Amino acid sequence: MDVRLANYLEPKTRFMASRDNLKECSKVILGLPMDSTTSFRPGTRMGPARVREVSEGIEEYSFYQRKSLEELNFYDAGDIRIPFGNVEESLRRMETVALALLQEGKKLFCMGGEHLVSWPIIKAYHKIYPELRVIHLDAHADLREDYLGEKLSHATVMRRVVEMIGDRRLLQMGIRSGTEEEMCFATEHTCFYFNRLPDIEEFRELLKDYPVYISLDIDVLDPAFAPGTGTPEAGGFSSRQLLELLLNLKQFNIVGFDMVEISPPYDFGDNTALLGAKIMREALLAY
Repeated sequence: MDVRLANYLEPKTRFMASRDNLKECSKVILGLPMDSTTSFRPGTRMGPARVREVSEGIEEYSFYQRKSLEELNFYDAGDIRIPFGNVEESLRRMETVALALLQEGKKLFCMGGEHLVSWPIIKAYHKIYPELRVIHLDAHADLREDYLGEKLSHATVMRRVVEMIGDRRLLQMGIRSGTEEEMCFATEHTCFYFNRLPDIEEFRELLKDYPVYISLDIDVLDPAFAPGTGTPEAGGFSSRQLLELLLNLKQFNIVGFDMVEISPPYDFGDNTALLGAKIMREALLAY
């Protein structure tokens, strides 16, 4: 990566077992610490740093996959430097860095930040993979045309994704909150699995061998399992259910992954951050 792009990155405490040389690694962790459009409880900008810090509290080895991060060549590139208050420039920097890494053949594992940070990363992926499919795991539909007059918001991010990648290429799972307009839009334009994690056979034909990007909002889980988030929504899934789904998805062509909306100020005993670290470990090993 050239010096100009490197200036957009801020080194942080690295995720456990990260290697020291970017060139030798095919997988890259990238922090996206922005919560500029958060509408309820701010704090997700602190999420990437806290997940890294607590990662030392879990093992490198996965019992689920019988593999260790010590066997994996991945690099933690740190966080995008965010010019707070300037949403468009923040998003531009994210897309620029993501696209540069993708053009070098890297696979990205991003940590937010609010859910809007997924937008520039998916944009970069779509430039590389025009046939991209996206799996959206969330409590909220995020399909509003605008939110308080803004087209770019954590509440509109998946609407923008559908407009870019096309109808029936967004699979939404676990959704249990939204407006009537969002429900109508989902019925017509997305593959919408209301309040459930479907069996893989239900959507195998939709994904086939297409490149697939996974965007995980931690509030897809019930607040009992992930209290540290900005907009908790009761009635969600367990951490075990989510981990099982993520591991089952490795049979598809997963080309990228993000995990967003962990908010340390509302966490209890780092439970959500620790879960986030475990999810990131499993994603790195699986995809």
